[in-house]
Amino acid sequence: MSATTQERMPERMPALYLSHGAPPLADDPVWPAELAAWAAALPRPKAILMVSAHWEEAPLALAATETVPLVHDFWGFPEHYYRVRYEAPGAPALAASVRKLLRAPGMPVQDIPDRGLDHGAYVPLVEMYPDADIPVLQVSLPTLDPVRLMEIGRKLAPLRDEGVLIVGSGFFTHNLAALRHTGPGVPGWSAEFDDWGRRALAARDVDALLDFLNKAPAGRYAHPRTEHFAPLFVTLGAADAAGELAEQKSVIDGFWMGLAKRSVQFG
Repeated sequence: MSATTQERMPERMPALYLSHGAPPLADDPVWPAELAAWAAALPRPKAILMVSAHWEEAPLALAATETVPLVHDFWGFPEHYYRVRYEAPGAPALAASVRKLLRAPGMPVQDIPDRGLDHGAYVPLVEMYPDADIPVLQVSLPTLDPVRLMEIGRKLAPLRDEGVLIVGSGFFTHNLAALRHTGPGVPGWSAEFDDWGRRALAARDVDALLDFLNKAPAGRYAHPRTEHFAPLFVTLGAADAAGELAEQKSVIDGFWMGLAKRSVQFG
């Protein structure tokens, strides 16, 4: 292979799990800059594949491959949050690659061409890639089973060598109901789960992470429903397939409104 050919090959992209916050993330004095700095330190992706906690659909679904309106899937916020736009290019070529990698007996893939990016996708992207000039494809969570999600991540891993940034977007702890009954500061269940998760990731203890509801302290308080932790397993699968579980770091940590905003990079 010539040097010229090597120079043209895309750089393998990391795989990310990030805590995406809610629309008011944009007004936080710290978090937007953390996300922007993270993106600036990454190789520039050719495209972005987003798996958000806010879209559960089975069989696995691909959202629009053209630019369509966002899904403002939240209620009771000030009007200006509903006026946010993120008109990233569609990613039909990436969608074709995803179909090829995932379609197999027992794993159908469907298209929902009028489905736009939800806030789990566009809220962090607005901060990370504000020019909206990178093609984005969102895919659904077809299940909340960690083992099955890891397998999906493994199947998607080859995209990383094509310059695709795979992003699982959730929240490292997520129990809004419990927050209504706690005082100011970080609840114990959120801090305990965050510390356990940090240590489990550092130790590459995939078995414990897969069984987090039973193995983690306060697991069922931190995630009374598991959709916000579920995208982590797609990311873990994409990293495991490349042998990169050891190459992980928490890029963002700390808490926001009592919830752990830990966000992790593999590779």
